[in-house]
Amino acid sequence: MTIAAGDKIPDVKVQVPGPNGPEAAQTADLLGHGTVVLFGLPGAFTPTCSDHHLPGFVLRAEDLQAKGVDTIACISVNDAFVMKAWGEANDVADKVKLIADGSAQFTKAIGLDVDLTGGGLGVRSKRYAAIIKDGVVVDLAVEQTLGLDVSSADAVLARL
Repeated sequence: MTIAAGDKIPDVKVQVPGPNGPEAAQTADLLGHGTVVLFGLPGAFTPTCSDHHLPGFVLRAEDLQAKGVDTIACISVNDAFVMKAWGEANDVADKVKLIADGSAQFTKAIGLDVDLTGGGLGVRSKRYAAIIKDGVVVDLAVEQTLGLDVSSADAVLARL
């Protein structure tokens, strides 16, 4: 079942890129305090994700913060090494917290996994954006197409 507005986010073990390699973290710690914009996507270094989705949030980070967002986080079914390299390639710095959900445990727990094994990608995440306040989903928008109609930084700004 897909997570919905009013639901508490699950507390799942994930990893974040650290200065000395991957660091274990819990989603409750990363996403459970203040106002968080979480966006999920199929994969780092994939065309739409790299060309538009992540860069949009990097460019609009100050605008999101001005609307009261404490944390902007991106989660993908990739390992922490890939997420770190992707962040460096996109000049993310401290604008977006990158979260590695390498085994798709969080993605499956919120019901937004998609099986792309036919295309050689394995289990991945649907493209989405959520607004979370103190660990509770306030708004969730899941893309129904391959585009960025509801999960882009601009679309999230319009819903804040």
